[in-house]
Amino acid sequence: MRPSCSCLLIIWSLLCSSLYFSFVCRADPTDGFTPVPVTEANIELQKPYDVHLKERYSFVNGTHRMWVYADDKPHDPNSFTQPRTEIRIKGLDYSSGVWQFEGYGFVPNGTSRATVKQIHGAAHHSSTIILRIYDGNMRYYSGNLIATDMYDKCFRLNLIHDVDGRRVSVFINGEEKFSTNDRGPGDFYFKCGVYAAPRSISYYMESRWRDIKIYKK
Repeated sequence: MRPSCSCLLIIWSLLCSSLYFSFVCRADPTDGFTPVPVTEANIELQKPYDVHLKERYSFVNGTHRMWVYADDKPHDPNSFTQPRTEIRIKGLDYSSGVWQFEGYGFVPNGTSRATVKQIHGAAHHSSTIILRIYDGNMRYYSGNLIATDMYDKCFRLNLIHDVDGRRVSVFINGEEKFSTNDRGPGDFYFKCGVYAAPRSISYYMESRWRDIKIYKK
């Protein structure tokens, strides 16, 4: 018998807890940062406009599970963007300083060409950075390879944006994997979930996130 979704989420939560404790003795990307409180009021869900939230999102045992289909509608009837089910961190927008997102993510096998994390906002673009899954590998937009073999594994993601230094850095499981210039000044905010890429997307896309934290310095 196949385990229920709730059972799988509990197992994944335990794996994420084990992953957390494996890093407590190592230099941490959050060192020197101050935590910023994140409450339910800061979690805004975006989903296809013509379906109920429970049809594309669940929150069980501290885990945000988000999924979407390739033929879903956009998040707004006036939008021409691709389908998404995403968490938008609201009320913590920023335009200067050094900010950091931390969360424990999970992408199931089969999800491909889907954005699972982004910083929205830039001088002449809609985003500063996009982390996208291609056949189990994580890439910067559709280009630079950041990490491989990401399917069905809990991973800790830390994304640091130094606005004044115009730099973004990606840490996977406490290790810096990628760093690049940002895309200019703007009003920024963090998002995570699944947002379909323009072409050749898998029909079903899903990601899960827990222990979402925001830091600044």
